[in-house]
Formats: sequence, structure tokens, C-alpha cells
Amino acid sequence: MKEFKTLNRLFVVNKPINISSNNYLSRIKRKYGIKKAGFSGTLDPFASGSLIVAFGQFSKLFRYLKKSPKKYKATLWLGAKSSSLDIERVENIENLPPFSLSTIKKTISSFKGKINYLPPKFCAKKIGGKKAYELAREEKEVKLKEITSTIYDIVFLNYSHPFVSFEVSISEGGYIRSLGFLIAQKLGVDGVLSSLERVSEGEFRFENERELDAIKFLDLVKNEYLKDKNDILLGRKLKKQNFKIQENGEYYLVLDNMLTVINIRDDKVKYELNGVKLC
Repeated sequence: MKEFKTLNRLFVVNKPINISSNNYLSRIKRKYGIKKAGFSGTLDPFASGSLIVAFGQFSKLFRYLKKSPKKYKATLWLGAKSSSLDIERVENIENLPPFSLSTIKKTISSFKGKINYLPPKFCAKKIGGKKAYELAREEKEVKLKEITSTIYDIVFLNYSHPFVSFEVSISEGGYIRSLGFLIAQKLGVDGVLSSLERVSEGEFRFENERELDAIKFLDLVKNEYLKDKNDILLGRKLKKQNFKIQENGEYYLVLDNMLTVINIRDDKVKYELNGVKLC
């Protein structure tokens, strides 16, 4: 069993296909002998790749991490139809004549920029307190609102009819299954993803489960407290005039290897996190 120096750790695992993110987290917890752990950014069972995992108190940091853009490699199966937009529920397969390589490349590159679309019915978004995929599996009506994503870059990788592979860099919360459907739709055919791999989330990528310095990945500005540090270590009430930066916003501070996140709003200072041990 591999061990860490402390219970608080942040790292990236490589989730394999055909297992849920929750079940794979359970494997990781058993591997390291850890009881408290969490992950950020669910990967579907059929998808593989980088999954951010945190042990102990570091699971509280997920909302403060730099996780965008997200980069994926995907293969689109042209002519296949599925309500889940992947190979889980293929309903029909149509034999299609090949497209020209130039048509495929032009179609893929046309999606760079902002796109508006509907998330797949089989997703984790909640409708009336229940996840969309749970309703979809029960064959109940699923009504999702249109969302907007930014495609920062999309690159053609390979075309071996009827399979098209591409790599895409997308804003947080984007759905590659829906993107694949849109690409196929623009070509005038059905299409589902036959494979999906998350390469990275921001600077997070799989490196043999190497322990990461959480501070380097915070999407926050560092602030300084100008008075007695024990005010923060003991959780006392704080005044904004006692900070080096006094503008509205969320900031982090490190005192005696303890991480604190504060929110300055108007004349008030609120603790968001306090007493998170770094090492």
C-alpha cells in the first residue's frame, strides 16, 4: 500500500473505461488506505483519463482550483444513433459513403468559438432534485436548458471512415458528447462518441499519481494579513483594513503551513476556509 506523509493530498488519477468515477475513487481509497476522499469533474463510465482526486481537507479546495480549459481526445462514429450520444445505447447503425477529408476537417474546425447547445439527456445535471441520467434511464421526460461553451481550440486528428478523431480544448462544464452530435449533424448524419479521453483540466494531467502542490493550482490571489497571525489561526473576526489587499474578492493566505481562504465584500471579511493543513 502506497502511503502519504499527511492525509491532505491532491493528485490526478487515470480513470480507465467501463467504471464510474465513484467506483474508481473507491479503488483509490483502498489503494492508499484513505477513508475521506473526493474527486472533481465526473467522467462517464465509458470515458477515461485525468480525474482530479483529493484526500482529507483538500477536497474542500475543488471550487478554488484552476481547472479550465479542459482538453479531450474523442472519436466520433458517423452513422450510429444513440440516445446517450455514446456507445452505451446504440439504437441504429447506418452505412454511409465516406466524406472527403477536406469536408471533415472544415466541419471540425468550424466549431471553434462559442457554441450554444443542449446537454445530453444522460448527464449529471439535476432536474427537480434528480439527475438527468436517472430520469433518462427510467425513460422519463428530460428537459434541459440550452448552455453555452467556448471551444478554445479543436484539432482534427484522424479520419478512418466511419470514425473521426479530434482533440478539443473547451471551457468548464462543456459536453463532448453533445459536440460530437453537433459535428455529425452538420455533416447531415447521426453520430455518437465511440471513445472519450480527458487529457487534462487546466494544468492538471495524469503523471503517475504524483502529489501536487495545492497552492500552485489555486485560482486565487494571495493576500497578506498585517496584524497578529493568531487572529486568523484562531478564527477571530477580521477587518478588511488589516489586509494588504482590501478590494472585493476571494483571497488565500498561508500562515504556519495552514491555508485560509477569505472573502472580502464591501466592509466585511468572511472566512471561506480556515485551518486547512498543507503539510
